[in-house]
Amino acid sequence: MQEQYQWGSTAQTSQQVAVQQNRVLRNTYLMLALTMVPTVIGALIGVQLQFSFFAGSPLISFLLFLGIAFGFFYGIEKTKNSPMGVVLLLGFTFFMGLMLSRILQVALGFSNGGSLIAMAAGGTGAIFFTLATVATVTKRDFSGLGKFLFVGVIVVLLAALANVFFQIPALSLAISAAAVLIFSAYILYDISRIVNGGETNYITATLAVYLDIYNVFVSLLNLLMAFSGERD
Repeated sequence: MQEQYQWGSTAQTSQQVAVQQNRVLRNTYLMLALTMVPTVIGALIGVQLQFSFFAGSPLISFLLFLGIAFGFFYGIEKTKNSPMGVVLLLGFTFFMGLMLSRILQVALGFSNGGSLIAMAAGGTGAIFFTLATVATVTKRDFSGLGKFLFVGVIVVLLAALANVFFQIPALSLAISAAAVLIFSAYILYDISRIVNGGETNYITATLAVYLDIYNVFVSLLNLLMAFSGERD
C-alpha cells in the first residue's frame, strides 16, 4: 500500500511539473509576441526621427548602451515576480526597437532594402520555429551548451568592441556570422531550459529568447546587406 501511495505521489508530482513547464512555455510565447509590439513601435519612431545612438563617440555610446541594457536586466531580474517586471521588459524592448532603427535606416538606403529586411525577418522566424520545435519535441537537455555559448558571446562582444576602433569590414562580417550561429544555438538552449524545467519564470525566459531572436535578426540583416544589398 505504501509503495502504491509513493508511486501515485511521484506520478502526481511529475504531472504537476509538466503542467508548470507547459504554462511557462505558453506564457513565454505569449509574452514574446507582446514584446514585438514596443519593438516595432520603437523602430518606427527611430526611423522617422533618424535616431542614431552611436552618432557621437562610438566607444562612449557602446559603453552607455551596455550600461542601459544591464540596468534593464538588473531591474527585470529584481521585479520578475511582479507586474513591474512586465513593464520593465516592455520598456526594454521599446529601447531595443530604437536601437534597431539605425540598422533599418542603413538597410532602407539600399534599393532592395525592404526585401532585405523581410528576408532577415523570415530567416529569423524560420530559425526560431525550427530550433524551438526541436527543443520542444525532442525534450533533450541542451544545458551542456551553456558554458560554450557564454564564452562565444564574450568573444563576440570583445570583437565588436575592437571593431569600434578598427572598422574592419571582414571582421564585422565574421562577427555577424558568429552571432547568427551562437544566438541560434542559444534559442535551442533557452527553449530547452524551459521545456526541461531549468527556467520557471516566464519573464526571465522571455527576455532570454527575445535577445536571441533580436541578435539573430540584426546579424542576418548585416550579412544580407553585405552580400545582397543593391545601391541605386
